[in-house]
Amino acid sequence: MNNKKHVIVVGAGIAGLASALRLLATGARVSVFEAASAPGGKMRTVPSTAGPVDAGPTVLTMRWVFEDLFAAVGETLNDHVTLTKADTIARHFWPDGTAMDLCADPLQSHANVRNTFGTAAAREFDAFSARAKRLFTAFDAPMMQASTPSSLGLAKTVLRDPALLLAMAPHKTLSGLLKSSFTEPKLRQLFGRYATYVGGSPYESPALLSLIWHAESTGVWAVKGGMHQLATAMTDLIHAKGGSIHFGCPVSLIEPAPIGLVVKTVDREVNADAVVFNGDPRALTEGALGDEIRNCVPVAGVDPRSLSANVMAFAATPKGHALSHHNVFFGDDPLNEFGPLSKGKNPTNPTLYVCAQDRGGGLKPAGPERFEIIMNAPPCQSNDQRNEQDATRCQKLIFNRLAQMGLTFAPKPDATMLTTPADFHAMFPHSLGSLYGRSPHGMTAGLKRPTARTAVKGLYLAGGGAHPGAGVPMATFSAKHAVEAIKTDLGLT
Repeated sequence: MNNKKHVIVVGAGIAGLASALRLLATGARVSVFEAASAPGGKMRTVPSTAGPVDAGPTVLTMRWVFEDLFAAVGETLNDHVTLTKADTIARHFWPDGTAMDLCADPLQSHANVRNTFGTAAAREFDAFSARAKRLFTAFDAPMMQASTPSSLGLAKTVLRDPALLLAMAPHKTLSGLLKSSFTEPKLRQLFGRYATYVGGSPYESPALLSLIWHAESTGVWAVKGGMHQLATAMTDLIHAKGGSIHFGCPVSLIEPAPIGLVVKTVDREVNADAVVFNGDPRALTEGALGDEIRNCVPVAGVDPRSLSANVMAFAATPKGHALSHHNVFFGDDPLNEFGPLSKGKNPTNPTLYVCAQDRGGGLKPAGPERFEIIMNAPPCQSNDQRNEQDATRCQKLIFNRLAQMGLTFAPKPDATMLTTPADFHAMFPHSLGSLYGRSPHGMTAGLKRPTARTAVKGLYLAGGGAHPGAGVPMATFSAKHAVEAIKTDLGLT
């Protein structure tokens, strides 16, 4: 153990917290600096009349990633958070009144597809699920778990199993793959939505993203008390393991020093042997933390930008549909959603995701419940600020659309409960409000994300803007990659 090495983590998002925990397990001295007053980054909450309501990620998959994280520091995940596996992965509603659940039990999902769309659709669903599983299994190690994925590594994977090339459909978009996989347009629309999990459009994202369905089909978990409880539990554990977290302490400068790096905040200057940056890497390329490190990440690793979102977070009493924990209300035609988004405009006929937070684990509470509604949006411009007229128009669009599909809320939330892309840009500077970092569009987009090591010695990246990408499990993976690199470079054991 080398207890003298000091590593600073900039940002207490899920990847920053995971990095701090893993670093503490190496014997390093760890300090976390966070601009906000609470941990979690995008895994945030806002107040409501029913208590804190999640206003960020709501879906927890790949539970084993978090079990591995807690085990790395000698702990058990179940001792710190309570997770309940969802029987219903998501409930889906279409404008014509069609509704269908995808379930944790694959046989039940098959039956639901068959009963809703027919026997042929069920066979197509089984084939698509098998393809997704095969792709996930094949590319888990050389892509997600590899610290520095490469086209050569992927080529070797395919050479070992040439039939993978057909399953990958490398010359197709996700939309193109779905068109050849399903005769039922509603199923194309449903699985096309998975591109938005990483901030993309199914019409421009690679077919390989179909593997996301397998990650979700293996289990969706509800965190008791909301997703933010995971960040809170990790924060408590960092303190218990001897780490320090400084909230309300934004970092203004990171610069190389004769030994290691110097980190400056408004009230202190600290030397570090290494720094983990858990923020949007675009902020570094924009010089937000100093000109000396602005070239540490290629611009191609942060641009073009992924989608943003308009997010409503509130408490109310719902009326109409029987809701599950995760619900999707589809627009009339995905082209009417992703067409405007590709041109930098909000859709007028959007698909809306509705998270009924208090229904996790199959519960159905009485009285007001906590809700989060997400509507895809384009990233904003660097000088955009919140516009109250636009926010009100968006709020009306969301609730009018849901009312047309039979779901209403009392009281109806107003625009003060809406977070816009410009708001996200203000909370996460230089991100342009993009919630997923670099765009996933293009076959090689996954290879263009910056990896843990940067061009500046001692500076490392962790978070959804770095490899392997967006999503809570992937951001947690990125922390593992960053810490493994630091362990090697600093000789930590």
